Amino acid sequence: MNSVYRSNSQLPYEEEDGILKIKEGELADQLKKLNEIEDMRKQLPGTKKVTNLTWNGAYLNIEGFAYINGITNIEEDHITKSLIVKNLDDCGTSYEVPMIDLKTNVNMNEFEKENYKWAGFKLEVNFAQLTEQREPLPAGKYNCYISVSALNKDSELVETLLPLGNISEFLKNEFHSSKMEFFSAKKLLEYNLMAVYNRKTKTLEMTSTKLKDIHPSQLEFNTTKSKQYKFMRKYVFKMLYIFFHIFSVKKNRVLFATDSRSEMNGNFSFIYDEMRSMNLDIDYKFMLKNSIDERKSFTDIWNLAYWCATSKKIILDDFYPMIYPLRIRKSADLIQVWHAVGAFKTFGYSRIGRPGGPSIKSKNHRNYTKAVVSSKNVGRHYAEGFGIEEAETIVPIGAPRTDVFFDDVYKEAKRAEIYEEYPELKNKKVILFAPTFRGNGQSSAHYPFDVLKFDELYNNLKDEYVFVFKIHPFVNNKVVIPYQYVDFFYDFSDYQEINDLLFVTDILITDYSSVCFEFALLEKPMIFFAYDVEEYIRQRDFYFEYQSFIPGKLAKSTEDIISSIRNEDYDFKKIKPFVEYFFDDLDGFASRRFVEQLILEKEQ
Repeated sequence: MNSVYRSNSQLPYEEEDGILKIKEGELADQLKKLNEIEDMRKQLPGTKKVTNLTWNGAYLNIEGFAYINGITNIEEDHITKSLIVKNLDDCGTSYEVPMIDLKTNVNMNEFEKENYKWAGFKLEVNFAQLTEQREPLPAGKYNCYISVSALNKDSELVETLLPLGNISEFLKNEFHSSKMEFFSAKKLLEYNLMAVYNRKTKTLEMTSTKLKDIHPSQLEFNTTKSKQYKFMRKYVFKMLYIFFHIFSVKKNRVLFATDSRSEMNGNFSFIYDEMRSMNLDIDYKFMLKNSIDERKSFTDIWNLAYWCATSKKIILDDFYPMIYPLRIRKSADLIQVWHAVGAFKTFGYSRIGRPGGPSIKSKNHRNYTKAVVSSKNVGRHYAEGFGIEEAETIVPIGAPRTDVFFDDVYKEAKRAEIYEEYPELKNKKVILFAPTFRGNGQSSAHYPFDVLKFDELYNNLKDEYVFVFKIHPFVNNKVVIPYQYVDFFYDFSDYQEINDLLFVTDILITDYSSVCFEFALLEKPMIFFAYDVEEYIRQRDFYFEYQSFIPGKLAKSTEDIISSIRNEDYDFKKIKPFVEYFFDDLDGFASRRFVEQLILEKEQ
């Protein structure tokens, strides 16, 4: 609903000694006329101006000022402004996004600055997460308005609705288009967003068109989740495991099992190499798969059941649901050497009652007989997350994969190897962007790349830096690098070992990922790009207060990232105490301690 525009002589106020006053006897008549025209109680015409409007994918950033003529606002709490997104096909449907009220605006005249001190506004809105369910703007045609509410001299709330005005100058070629995506365990949505200037209504018009609406299971073209296969994984596997108890546990058998990698790398690699270097008489067994959804053959299931029943040591490095229902034999150990270091965002049973958290009846993790952590200080958090006893099972001997951070020969060799394979990194400072995924699990994992302004990063940093993406393997949507920026942005998401990339990294940008623990060992600068930190705390939460915890600069926008880098503002003083708290041993012998204490069971 649009506001009526009138000249100052028609408006129900007058100026006296520089102060606005309501004209005697005219207010009621004016309001009555406005009600008849606008069908809105107590509505007064207003003034507005959009001074900046930019798009970054589905993100709209808008700035300007707006006020109700005749109602001064010298106090911030006397005025509020919102963006109203009104459905033109369904008049009863609209979305309201509150704006940030600002004091004055450089584009206002002196009279406006004096009488409408809090008329300024700014707003960032993500149309890919607009609804209460955080889904994209539903299909339809919409007009955008500025809603202004203010208290008059009688403390009555007065409201008006204003079109944005001519914003065509802010639209390249007079339009903007973008994809909007949504991922959940039950939905995969994709929309197209088109924004234009509507010359008739004098405001921003948007059209949302649904392109895709499917269940994630429809994308699976194999039979991994068939009923027969589920029966094999769950019931046949467990029956085989019980049957194989007829065989005794082999004292020298060690099983490495993971559903996160098909090769011996990460913690597994360092433990295995240490055992081999000691020339131990070990019967090694391996069950390595890239993901939980990768199909195991009947032979795999048979072997896994037999090896689990007969191995002295079963070593895991991540979530492994097939093993959790098993009762581990008394003479055996199920050891979790978790892929992450330290304790950051809550996980496992620490998330009971939260979205994506486990059921209190779940058996996941609870059968570990040993769990390796990096320090005594995080032991209780892992015990809580895994649902196990801290005193009996938590072993603070350090993460084997961190040994390389104390091996100068390895670090130098790895740097040379990476520079030889990727010479584009060699003569520039490397910014590594390694955030965690958004979503409640693998099926809904995604990252909203629109939060990054590629053009601003490129224009401000390209001369001295390169920007490398290392995106979590769970993420379903992939980063798309504009072709004009390919000499600055590089996608290393498929590079297997992130720790090796850290050796050529000059600045790490992360958010809630545990990679910050390893990188802290190098004593290099970190930026924590946590644009959604308030929501993340509400939904996921942390073991520590986020702002005091992070050993680096908090950034909530691309502009913050650029400012921190250009001004070398990194908050280095937090790094040393951070390392000392989360690592008990800084010697590079975690792998040796693992083998001696957990494999050979030497007394300490």
